[in-house]
Amino acid sequence: MAKILIVDDSKTSRRFLRNMLEEAGHQIVGEAVNGQEGIDKYKQLKPDLVTMDITMPVLDGIEAVGEIMEYDADAKVIMVTAAGQKTNMVEALKRGAADFIQKPFESEVILKVVEKVLEE
Repeated sequence: MAKILIVDDSKTSRRFLRNMLEEAGHQIVGEAVNGQEGIDKYKQLKPDLVTMDITMPVLDGIEAVGEIMEYDADAKVIMVTAAGQKTNMVEALKRGAADFIQKPFESEVILKVVEKVLEE
């Protein structure tokens, strides 16, 4: 069981991820609605894994993943992206993101990515 932090400005996305990950046996230790809050909660909660939306107010997911990786080089961050954000994905991976999942969400795909990243 992994402790997971969900960072997404969409309440619907957070709820979907929370329900799906909890059903798979993981513990959701926190939720954040923007990148800055995500960084603060990461430092406070020290989760095993973070799901990070790219497009958010205040601080986007790309900046946030960079700051989390500077704080903790072993952090495991999975980016959440809408279709057509390839440039952003490449940038996020360069900054240390472990992998990414795409909206609309498919439970099977997400769980595979989560398991793979946790094993790395």
